[in-house]
Amino acid sequence: MASLKIPANVPLPEVDSEQLHKAFIGWGTNEGMIISILAHRNATQRSFIRAVYAANYNKDLLKELDNELSGDFERAVMLWTLEPADRDAYLAKESTKMFTKNNCVLVEIACTRPPLEFFKAKQAYQARYKTSLEEDVAYHTSGNIRKLLVPLVSTFRYDGNAGEVNVKLARSEAKTLHKKITDKAYTDEDLIRILTTRSRAQIVVTLNHFKDYFGSSINKFLKEDGSEDEYLQLLKTVIKCLAFPEKYFEKVLRQAINKLGTDEWALTRVVTTRAEVDMERIKEEYLRRNNVPLDRAIAKDTSGDYQDMLLALLGHGHA
Repeated sequence: MASLKIPANVPLPEVDSEQLHKAFIGWGTNEGMIISILAHRNATQRSFIRAVYAANYNKDLLKELDNELSGDFERAVMLWTLEPADRDAYLAKESTKMFTKNNCVLVEIACTRPPLEFFKAKQAYQARYKTSLEEDVAYHTSGNIRKLLVPLVSTFRYDGNAGEVNVKLARSEAKTLHKKITDKAYTDEDLIRILTTRSRAQIVVTLNHFKDYFGSSINKFLKEDGSEDEYLQLLKTVIKCLAFPEKYFEKVLRQAINKLGTDEWALTRVVTTRAEVDMERIKEEYLRRNNVPLDRAIAKDTSGDYQDMLLALLGHGHA
């Protein structure tokens, strides 16, 4: 359900590299050319372009883009052009920094990426920053937040499908979750173990049993607590990212666009990380929730090359 639009006849990476090189030559940068190429190539194709560009011009395409572009447009192009694992490593690192700390981004990466992709992101993190993601998360968090996040980023979930779910286990763990939540034992080891180790397919079935048995979704039970506690909010984010990622990302986008002043960081992060994954589903959820197409909402809140880049990644127009 990707929104990325790729032309039927994709030019060779040699041709794309040459066109990008020409876009950097002269007094002004040809931003339209950059968008027309990079915003319509998948991760593998972008990787080939970078390799050919380095071989032909002895320059790193990312450094060229960094030198030629600026602002939100630069950030969008740079995030999009990075290898997905490197991009997630960068986003994870940014989320642990003092002035940009956002634990929800860590949850987002750990819970919405397939296990192998998340493993590659952690490998990229080690290669880039000479430390492990687990070590940094443990260092930059404390208390209950650490108790939840460290196992969440440490696990390698089984990437099972619905046909491999243990229904008996799902029923049992639905009851376990209900008991812990009823007792307000939100930091209980069993609750954390279930959410941080089970496959996404297993958790979805468990949560469906939870709703069937007890009449409401698990997050509605948590919402009834009324607490603004950071840990509880993070726990709800984990559940939403695992079971309903399209609803999670729709909310991030809605809050990024509808708040006083656009949150370009959140907007860019979601569009660049989901355009090749499930952006069509997110767009459907956004329309259902807001009665406004996502591309129209983004066009209203952005402008210039930044707007053009985001809309291209949303599949607006033709490749």
